[in-house]
Amino acid sequence: MQSAVLVALPQDGGRMERGSRRRAELEEADKGRMMKRTIIKDWKKKLSYFLQNSSRSSKVKSTKAGKHHTYFRPSPEEARLWSEAFDELLANKYGVAAFRAFLKSEFCEENIEFWLACEDFKKTKSPQKLTLKAKKIYNDFIEKEAPKEINIDFQTKNMIAQNLQEATHTCFSAAQKRVYSLMENNSYPRFLESEFYQELCKKPPITRAAQGT
Repeated sequence: MQSAVLVALPQDGGRMERGSRRRAELEEADKGRMMKRTIIKDWKKKLSYFLQNSSRSSKVKSTKAGKHHTYFRPSPEEARLWSEAFDELLANKYGVAAFRAFLKSEFCEENIEFWLACEDFKKTKSPQKLTLKAKKIYNDFIEKEAPKEINIDFQTKNMIAQNLQEATHTCFSAAQKRVYSLMENNSYPRFLESEFYQELCKKPPITRAAQGT
C-alpha cells in the first residue's frame, strides 16, 4: 500500500506542474493578444483623426527649394492608384503616413522609417552632414540591438560598417533594397486589404444638401 501511494504522488505532481505551466502560457498569450489589440485600436484612432482633419482645403506646405508637397486627404480614385504599384504609395505623403500607421500596428514601422531615412540621406550634399547622417542611421537601424534594428543579413551589415568612415550616397543602397522588397512583398499587400486603406477608398456619403443642388 505504501509503495502504491508513493508512485501515485509524483504522477499527480507532474500533472499539476504541467497544468500550471499550461495556464501560465495561456495567460501570457492572452496578454500578448490584448496588447496587440490595444495598439491596433490606438493607431486606428490616430489614423481616423488624421483622415478627419485632412481635407482638400488643407494648406500646401512649401520647402526652401520651392517644391510643394500636398498633405490633404486623397480622393478615393487617387487612393486606389496606390494599389497599382508600391511606388505609387511611397510617392504620396498622405499614403506614406497611412502606411506608416499600419506598420506601427504590425510592430514593423522601423522598415518605412529606415527607407525614409535613406531617401533623405541620398539627398544630402555636404560631406560632413553625410558622414553624421550615415552614423546616425547605422546606430538607429543597423548595428546589433539597435533601437530600430532592421532585418538584414550579416554581410550587408558588415559592408555598411566598413564604409562609415568614408560615407557615400550608396552606403545603404543594398540594405534599402532589401527593406523595400520586404515591405513590397509582405506589408504592402496586407495594407491594401486593411481597414486603413479601405477607409480611404470609400466614397463619402452624399448629403441631403448635395442631393438638392
